[in-house]
Amino acid sequence: MSTATAPHSAPAHPTVNRPNTVSVGTIVWLASELMFFAGLFAMYFTLRSVVPELWTTEAAKLAIPFSTVNTLILVSSSFTCQFGVFAAERFQVHRQGSVFNPVKWGMTEWFVLTFILGATFIGGQVYEYATLVSEGVSLSSHAYGSAFYLTTGFHGLHVIGGLVAFLLIIGRGFAAKNFGHFEATSAIVVSYYWHFVDVVWIGLFIVIYLIK
Repeated sequence: MSTATAPHSAPAHPTVNRPNTVSVGTIVWLASELMFFAGLFAMYFTLRSVVPELWTTEAAKLAIPFSTVNTLILVSSSFTCQFGVFAAERFQVHRQGSVFNPVKWGMTEWFVLTFILGATFIGGQVYEYATLVSEGVSLSSHAYGSAFYLTTGFHGLHVIGGLVAFLLIIGRGFAAKNFGHFEATSAIVVSYYWHFVDVVWIGLFIVIYLIK
């Protein structure tokens, strides 16, 4: 009696999890931005070594308590941004409860709060600029003014760029009929940028405001 041979099934090919191209591209771009800020740090320390007496007199005009509060506002926005990312990862666009219950918030609520905190930081920076200009510290006054405004100003422009990105993501959250992987990835990518901006500011704050 002949025995039938069982058919051999084709071996299953392993699934290759390729990295998201948008995320990889964003990380590469942020690396180039890091080199840009490294150049600003180098410029700042070079000018400081050439005319240290300016840093002794002009840095005393900085309002450290005010800048510390403004820094804490920006740093707190990283936490609210990340809570928005967690909501985006579970595809929760809008809140599922009361607006006074953050536990039930969705991506849009957390990102709106992040936008408000970031805009508050920019407002505080504008106020600080106006105060320093009234005290004779301007972009063209001396080397300290040039170093201060170039480093903090370029960072402020990056913060404004992040605020625009948050508005786009919030708008997409309201416009998208089906919030899926593509929309969630966009929110995650914006969070990469925002965390980068916050970390850079911590470095700037330590160098400009704390190191005497």
